Amino acid sequence: MSQVLAAQGIDLSYGSSRAVKGADIALHRGEIAAITGPSGSGKSSLLYCLAGVLPATRGEVRFQGRVLGELDDAELSALRRDRFGFVFQYGELLPELTVEENAALPLRLAGQRKAQALAAAGEVLGRLGLGDLRDRRPSQVSGGQGQRIAVARALVHRPTVVFADEPTGSLDSVNAQAVLEEFLTLARSQGAAVVLVTHDADIAARADSRYSMVDGVLTPLGVSAR
Repeated sequence: MSQVLAAQGIDLSYGSSRAVKGADIALHRGEIAAITGPSGSGKSSLLYCLAGVLPATRGEVRFQGRVLGELDDAELSALRRDRFGFVFQYGELLPELTVEENAALPLRLAGQRKAQALAAAGEVLGRLGLGDLRDRRPSQVSGGQGQRIAVARALVHRPTVVFADEPTGSLDSVNAQAVLEEFLTLARSQGAAVVLVTHDADIAARADSRYSMVDGVLTPLGVSAR
């Protein structure tokens, strides 16, 4: 597998507090990497460094050979829009848009025509069992359905890497397992790599490679027997 994302010696400080301490991680095409650890351990901070949302205080993140710290704001924005996908704990759907319009948003932001973008969104929503909800608003769907919509939005443009920050943390155990299964199945079918931040060891066990993070220190746990 080809390497798509690599970080070496990543530090991230907020004032005098070091949230991430010398993290190293490499991600290959199609790989699911899970980072576990307690709240406040630095998991989300590391994820946002890897995605180019937060600049590392020290160290280097490379995406397909490009050093994120050497890109300007426009280049970073284009990279996050076109090559990365994001799933957050609470979905972060736009209430004024329909389900289908929310799912199509990355394609619309990239300049794709509305009809084409909606058609692509409808296809992904259908694969997630949401085809009959496309005209509803986020307020008219359940929490589990909302997270599936967020998954559709993250994958509709076939990103190279998806960053998922506690993607099932707001769901009950039944919905969490179902959404996770659909998310990982769809990501793998597209060949997307996934960085999955979670506090749930059972969820992390579904990944190909696992890491633990405690007090800002990232430790590899090995490869899952999947």
